[in-house]
Parts: sequence; C-alpha cells; structure tokens
Amino acid sequence: MEKDPSFNVLGSSLIPCSTDPMTGFFRNGSCDTCAQDQGSHTVCAVMTDEFLAYSKYVGNDLSTPRPEYGFSGLKAGDSWCLCASRFLQAHEEGCAPQVNLHGTHVRALEIVSIDVLRIYATERPAI
Repeated sequence: MEKDPSFNVLGSSLIPCSTDPMTGFFRNGSCDTCAQDQGSHTVCAVMTDEFLAYSKYVGNDLSTPRPEYGFSGLKAGDSWCLCASRFLQAHEEGCAPQVNLHGTHVRALEIVSIDVLRIYATERPAI
C-alpha cells in the first residue's frame, strides 16, 4: 500500500496525531491515507466523552478495550484518526469532537469542508 502525499488541510506537512494511543490507518501515529483506506481515517480528532458515547451508540465502540487487537480503548482527551464520514455525521448530530487541523490529512476535505473542520479546531499539539 502506497501512502498518499502527507499534507494537512492547511496545506503544510502533516504532523503526527497520536502515538499513545497509536493511531492511523497504518498505525504509525499519523492520519496518512491511501486508496485502500476506504474509511478515510483522515481527521485527527480529540476525543470527548460526548463523542465517545455517540460513537458507541451508532455502533463503533471506541472506548471499550479490545486487548485481542492491541486496543486499550479511548478516553476523553485522546487523539485518534477518525473516519471523515463519522466526523461529519457527528457534526450533523451536534456532537463532533475537536480537531487538530495540523494532523488532519488533506483528503478529509473530500468529505468534510474546511469551514466545518475549523468550527472544531484546537491548537492542542498532536501526540
């Protein structure tokens, strides 16, 4: 799998999103993507309790540990490469998490507008 060029939604170099917990389609800490990433795991989101509850409600439980997959579960404050469509859905439902624009891959803009992403922008550094 070849990664797409690593630029963020601001047009500069993509910075890592999180290495603790380790995130990303490639599990390299960045919201890099490629043609095989059909979920577009491109939004560097900062989890909130509200979003984690919403995600569980819609069938994607991100808070429960899954040791068989090496996944310790997410908690509020953790950064995670979120599927762009799930982010947009959460926005439409009024419970989107914060977003680190510097860690959000430019391909997220194929699904979510920069104006929507900016609503949730945080200056919190990645990793």
